[in-house]
Amino acid sequence: MPHVLITDSGFPHLDAERALLSAAGATVSAAQCRTAEEVILAGAAADILIVQWAPITRAVIAALPQLRLIVRYGIGVDNVDLAAAGERGIPVCNVPDYCLDEVADHTLALALALSRQVPQTDAAVRGGTWKITPPAPAPALRGRVFATAGFGRIARAVLARAAAFGCTTAAYDPFVPAEAFAAAGVRALTADELFANAGILSLHLPLGESTRHFVNARTLALLRPDAILVNTARGALIDTVALAAALDAGTLAGAGLDVFEQEPLPADHPLRRSRNTLLTSHTAWYSTASIPALQQRAAETTALAVRGLPLRHVVNTALLRPTP
Repeated sequence: MPHVLITDSGFPHLDAERALLSAAGATVSAAQCRTAEEVILAGAAADILIVQWAPITRAVIAALPQLRLIVRYGIGVDNVDLAAAGERGIPVCNVPDYCLDEVADHTLALALALSRQVPQTDAAVRGGTWKITPPAPAPALRGRVFATAGFGRIARAVLARAAAFGCTTAAYDPFVPAEAFAAAGVRALTADELFANAGILSLHLPLGESTRHFVNARTLALLRPDAILVNTARGALIDTVALAAALDAGTLAGAGLDVFEQEPLPADHPLRRSRNTLLTSHTAWYSTASIPALQQRAAETTALAVRGLPLRHVVNTALLRPTP
């Protein structure tokens, strides 16, 4: 009977996982691992790992001889060593089809609040200043270029919302064919065109070595001074020290960030003092509906493996080597 270890989670309960996996013929245990060493100790007998934040490193994968599947609670998989899993022939699956509306809504909330200078005006009113114009010139939203870095599920949902506000929509994604952009009525951009044209730039890229610090001092300098940057994807897509410097210098109109290179955001990070900035604590994914959807779908994917059925949402297909 295969054994499933839920390495860690922040959910109120794991009833859905236990019910689905028990019905499929697996045993289930749960831990709250925070380190690779804790995963190794808890997972000695595990055939399958379901992981939320715990690091699944090369050392973890090497130390668990029975391991045959890793399922991530969530969309991003940057806490899993995909190459090491692939070398062992271990598929890694994610849950890419949950919280799409929540993240898209949160992205628009940050973009709209900054575009209309809501936090700045709120601070002015609370400080005793009453003006019927906002603190700085505010470009009209209608006709503004709302561009995304990435053109996947969430980016497309964001751009559909932006189009409803009258924005001109554009995106950069070198892995999406031109006909997909044309079908969606979205202009395809190169990376440099993305930065040069965006009035509002929203990040929706996966994190990897090629995308780490996608937004940096050089690319920030390409943005127009009235541009707004939003990140609800992965914190390390942005060199946040360079971003703070641009905000403080006034070469960027604002930034709305839900994710950070280090979480929680350190108390001494310059972004905490940057003007025209909205910071939220990695909450874009959340709603009372998204949590059960995430748990259910992660458990369903795991149950497929337990039953010997084809998997869905394997993210390391290209790295998988045949098992001996």
